[in-house]
Amino acid sequence: MAGLLDIRRRIRSVKNTRQITRAMKMISAARLRRAQDRALSSRPYAQMLTNVLKSLVLRTDVLDPETGQPKHPLLAQRAENNVLFVVVTGDKGLAGAFNTNILKAAMTFIQSKSGRNLDIEAVGRKGRDFLRRRFPAAPVQEPPVTEEEERLQPPARATSRSGPVQIVGEHIGLLGRLQFAQAKALADTIVVRYSREEIDSVYVLYNEFKSVVAQRVVISQILPIVEIGTAAILQAEEMAQKEKERMAKAAASAGVSLTEADTREIDELAAAFAASPVDYIYEQSPAEIFSDLLPRYVAIGVYRALLESVAAEHAARMTAMDAASNNASEMIDALTLSMNRIRQAKITREIIEIVSGAAAL
Repeated sequence: MAGLLDIRRRIRSVKNTRQITRAMKMISAARLRRAQDRALSSRPYAQMLTNVLKSLVLRTDVLDPETGQPKHPLLAQRAENNVLFVVVTGDKGLAGAFNTNILKAAMTFIQSKSGRNLDIEAVGRKGRDFLRRRFPAAPVQEPPVTEEEERLQPPARATSRSGPVQIVGEHIGLLGRLQFAQAKALADTIVVRYSREEIDSVYVLYNEFKSVVAQRVVISQILPIVEIGTAAILQAEEMAQKEKERMAKAAASAGVSLTEADTREIDELAAAFAASPVDYIYEQSPAEIFSDLLPRYVAIGVYRALLESVAAEHAARMTAMDAASNNASEMIDALTLSMNRIRQAKITREIIEIVSGAAAL
C-alpha cells in the first residue's frame, strides 16, 4: 500500500494536471466562439454568391445547344475513374475521438472506391501522419520549363503512379490561422486538375458543424457541380446521444451557446435575388460572369468545410478537457479518501501502542 507521502505527491500532481485541463477547456471554448462567429459571418457571402449563380443560370445557356454538354468544365460529368479525396483533420490531439472518427470514415470511403485511382489531399497533421503510414506519396513531376510553355501546353497527367491510392498534397498548419486565400489556393488546384480532366470527381471529408450538439462527419461531393446551392452528401455519421450530452454539459459550463444561429432573415433576403423577375444588367455578359464565379463557388465550399472543421475540433477538445477535469476531480477525491484512511489507521495504531505500553507498566 502506498504511503502518505506518495499519496500526497500524487494528489499534487493530479491537481496540477486539472489546472492544465481546465485552462485548455476555457481556451478551446473561447476559440470555439470565434470559430462560430467566422463561420456565421461567411454565410451571407456564400448565400448571395449561390443565388447570383442561380440568377445567371436563368439568363445564360449552361448547355451547348449542339452537343448538349455543359459549356463550363466544372459542370461536366464523366465516368469516375480518377477521384480526388480531401481529408480534413486536426493538427493536434487531445480532442477525444474527433480525428479517429474522421479517419475511420476516410478508410471506409477509400475501400468503397477500390478499383479506381484515388488521390488524397491531406489537410491536418493527424490525417497526414495516419495516411502516410498506409499509402505512398505521388511521384514528383518535373515543372514546365517556362510559364509561357505551361500556358500553351498544360502538363499531362503522370503516366506512373505510386499505387491505386496515393497522397498528392499535404497541408500542415492550415487550420491554425485559416484565411480565405489559403482555401482558395487549394480550391484553385482542384479546379485546374478537374478542368484538365486529370480527375473525374472530388470529395471532401470533414466534420460538419452547426452547433455544439448538431454536428456530424460528412463526405460531400464538390465536383462535378450537379446542382448549385445543394450539397451532395455522400455519407454522414451523426454523433451518439451520449456524446451530445457530454458536449452540451461541457458547453454549458464554459458559457458556449448550444443553439444554432438564426440566419433565416439573411437567407430570405439573399434568396429573393435569385427569384426576382427583374432582368439585371450586368457589366459583362452573364455567361462570362457565370464562368468566373463558378470556381469561386467551389472555393467557398472548401472554405466552409475548413471553417466548420475548425469549430468542430475546438468543440471536441473542449469536451475532452472537461471530461479530463472531471476525472481528475474524482481521482483527487479517491486519493484524499485513501490518504485519510491510512492516516486514521496510523493514528489508531499509535494510540493502541500507547495504551498497551501504559497497561504493561
